[in-house]
Order: sequence, then C-alpha cells, then structure tokens
Amino acid sequence: MSELETPTSISTKRFRLRRAFAAEPSVSSKTLAGALCDEPTHRVSAAIPEHGTPCLAFALREAAHVNIWKNRLSERGLPVGPWLRWLKKAVVEGRPDDHLIRIDHTAGTAASDGRLERLGSLRELLTVTAGQKIAYITDVADTPANRAAIVALVQNADILFIEAAFAGADSALARDRAHLTTTAAGEIAREANVHRVEPFHFSPRYVGDEAQMLAEVMAAFRGSHT
Repeated sequence: MSELETPTSISTKRFRLRRAFAAEPSVSSKTLAGALCDEPTHRVSAAIPEHGTPCLAFALREAAHVNIWKNRLSERGLPVGPWLRWLKKAVVEGRPDDHLIRIDHTAGTAASDGRLERLGSLRELLTVTAGQKIAYITDVADTPANRAAIVALVQNADILFIEAAFAGADSALARDRAHLTTTAAGEIAREANVHRVEPFHFSPRYVGDEAQMLAEVMAAFRGSHT
C-alpha cells in the first residue's frame, strides 16, 4: 500500500502472506512533483489540497495516443486482435523500427503462434497524436495555496473534472463548507489553461438549477459575466 505523504514523498507499507498480512514498517521514498505512477505509457500525479483535512487531486497524462486504421489492416489482410495492444505499446515506448511484433490471427493463440513483423513495416497502420491529460479535483477549499497547487497540477489539461459545490452568490457558505463555488471552479480552469471543463458535485440545494450552475462555471471559465 502506497500513500502520498507530501508532494515530494510516498510512504509504502507491505502486507505479505508469509507474515500473515501483518503490516511491515513504512518505507518513504522521494517522488518528483507528486508522481504516483510514471510509466512509459502514462503518468499519474497528485496534489494534496486542504478541505479541513488533506484530500488528493489527480492528473493522468498519456505519453501518446495511438489510433489504428482498420481499413489499412483490412487492406493488408491483418486481423484485429490482442496483438494490436503490443503494437500500440511498442510505439508509445519509442521502440526502434527493427523491434519485432508477433501478429496473432486468432484470440487465445499460443505466444509462439503467429508471424513476426518489424515495427517499421507496421507504422502505416496507425497514427500517433499527443497524449491526453485528464484531471480530477473535488473536496477542496478556495484558498490561494489550494488554487496554486491545483493550477500547477492540471495545467493544460484536455479535460478537467472539478467540483463546483456552491453558486457564486453563496461564496460565504462555500467558504464555511470548504468547497469551491461555480465562479472559483471556472476561474481555476481558465488560469490553468485547460481545454474543457466538466463541473460536478453540485450541492443538493441546487436541484433543478443545474443549468444555471453550469452557466456560471462557463462564464468564469471564458472570462465573461452572467
């Protein structure tokens, strides 16, 4: 089990079967900018904003986004199957053209079945675009420190899911409950230069007023006024 202790350290505790799942002493390790997972294909980062108690905010970034052209597969007589996952993975990981990909023609074939093709000869089957970044923010107070941490985490996200618990007119209530208003959510999204904002976690007091809540977020996001 791993837990982000600070933006630069992770605490890991093991529970092993041979020790009857008794907790072993925690081991701390350093991490860069809150990185929880840093793989060739993706990176997951987190920040620790305050909500009266520490809460986690997350951002997931793909290294790249790979699309397979099924018509090109068909033209070359190649099957759709699990092997395409390995093709995508090899491309995202930056494997060289002479890297071999095994093409399995049916699901469930043995690993030794299928023919081998060089990655370079398969690149025409796909297109590679910049990976997407998705961020998720909820249960945070509107403080300067929280805003700074959130903006740094979600900067340039393709999609930001962010709480907007209270209407802009209810900022005092939002402050008391340690939540964001619609206006604050939109302002944070604008400052972070996100491409798309998806507000959620509206208080039940606004049942039936969701359209107005969304409009308030979008007005702040676009820098306009309702």
